[in-house]
Amino acid sequence: MAKIFVYDAERNILETFHRSESEYMPYNTNGTMRVREFRGSSKSSVLWTTKQAMESWNKTRSAYGKPIPFRYAFKRIWEGGHGLLSQHYAGVSFDVGQTLSPSQRRDIWNTAKSLGVWGYVEPLSMTPTWVHFDRRYGKPACSTGYTTLRLDSRGCYVLILQDALNTLGYATAGLDGRFGPATHRAVRNFQGDNSIKVDGVVGCSTWEKLCSKVKGNGASSTTVDP
Repeated sequence: MAKIFVYDAERNILETFHRSESEYMPYNTNGTMRVREFRGSSKSSVLWTTKQAMESWNKTRSAYGKPIPFRYAFKRIWEGGHGLLSQHYAGVSFDVGQTLSPSQRRDIWNTAKSLGVWGYVEPLSMTPTWVHFDRRYGKPACSTGYTTLRLDSRGCYVLILQDALNTLGYATAGLDGRFGPATHRAVRNFQGDNSIKVDGVVGCSTWEKLCSKVKGNGASSTTVDP
């Protein structure tokens, strides 16, 4: 049984669901994505995504009209497997079509690109054996990556932040996607220990230092896994 956070970026609210591996993801329509498929190779008991990412998937799958096999969706940042500020860690990114032919992947790419529902559809020249699209949200703190976070922020990027801080031993009093006082203190402590301006705001320099320290290093004794 997985605990699944779903962030609605338009309404700035977080919802919580509990689903078995064989059940369908929240907001998935027509049974095109089970929990175990979204999970991929992640071993986590908690997963997260956004309502908007699921809606983008639904529209793409409906427009394409045929099954879209995919291998990589969600990962927690300490599990690694993707880039430093990957949208896979936010649960809003999908790598699909690995078992399909080049022409089938091009058809999926054209469908995803033409719909305009994804924040980013990676050029096929960069992903010759799969198709990558993601529904990132907000203005990134760096040229790419995650948004600037501060007290009272919510969402999947806050979940990444809390996950990384907890794993490094900076307690955020849980993993809930809400940037409260405990997360604020943890950020300030991390900034102070890493020669970053101590302001409690998670901008580009804080994100890059935090992610570089935790990405792919595995869970620790302080990792929160509700």
